[in-house]
Amino acid sequence: MDEKLIDLGEFGLTDDELFARVDNDSLESERITAPRYSYWHSVFRVFFKNKLNIVILSLLAVIILFSYVYPLIIGYNAEVDPYINVMNPAAKNLSPMLALQKLGFELKWILGTSNSGASTFDSVWYGSGISISLALICAAINVTVGILVGALWGFSRKIDMIMTEVYNIIANVPYILLISVLVLVFSPSFWTMVFALTVTGWLAIAYFIRTQVIIIRDREYNLASRCLGTPIWRIAIKNILPFMTSIIVTLIATEIPSYISYEVFLSYIGMGLKDMSLGKLIETSQNAMITPGWEFQFWSPVAIASIIAVVLYVVGQNLGDASDPRTHM
Repeated sequence: MDEKLIDLGEFGLTDDELFARVDNDSLESERITAPRYSYWHSVFRVFFKNKLNIVILSLLAVIILFSYVYPLIIGYNAEVDPYINVMNPAAKNLSPMLALQKLGFELKWILGTSNSGASTFDSVWYGSGISISLALICAAINVTVGILVGALWGFSRKIDMIMTEVYNIIANVPYILLISVLVLVFSPSFWTMVFALTVTGWLAIAYFIRTQVIIIRDREYNLASRCLGTPIWRIAIKNILPFMTSIIVTLIATEIPSYISYEVFLSYIGMGLKDMSLGKLIETSQNAMITPGWEFQFWSPVAIASIIAVVLYVVGQNLGDASDPRTHM
């Protein structure tokens, strides 16, 4: 059999480049030449590749600025500003056009005034800050507890037996009914609402995570980790949860708007916050919905609450899609 000799000079490389001494280093021997890959860099690359996401994210930034920064800039006082024109009958229940004519061409009057003469624009953005803060705190608590409990629930069969019975009992109680009872038992304050929304709110999330964990818990690397004596909690956190990043991000995207909806609904039926949240504004202005010329008092907080919920949901959903490694190719 003829063997053809290869002229290494054809490659245009020196002897030092062609032949190099390799020491007995296990890490060096396993190193390969491959393009660098950063997971989160790829996530944001895919996310911002869609121009619509940039527009929606810009809208979200505007909402956050007006909800938190705008009240600080104007020095809004929740105890004084809602009643600053209460003794002036000419300033009450004004449409945007009349408010600008009578009270001056200022940003605060572009949505008219309430039945106490307060700026609807200022009240809506102050209330937005309260509603968004409530949603973010509840989502952070429920998602964190739900993910950790769900990971252990799905991986440990002993915990699965106990938690399944707990879930079967509590899940049959309507969630909105449980929240309403807790709010009625305690005073309807901000932290009471947080407690009512989180005392069992994490359970449904934990059950969802448990289902996802069961799908991947018996893969070979998890079985190997168990054989090596790795603790269950470490396997759940290190081996399983990182594979569920896109699922978790999508879950967060659905949770945050839902808490705004709960707050608005409970306040609308008179069992929500005493603070001037979006739900409280809708509840106090519901009579203006059918009164000619007063509609902006009702529809302004409704529109802002809807926009906030939709924007948060769309941003979260698109970020969840971008978090899927299969979209990084």
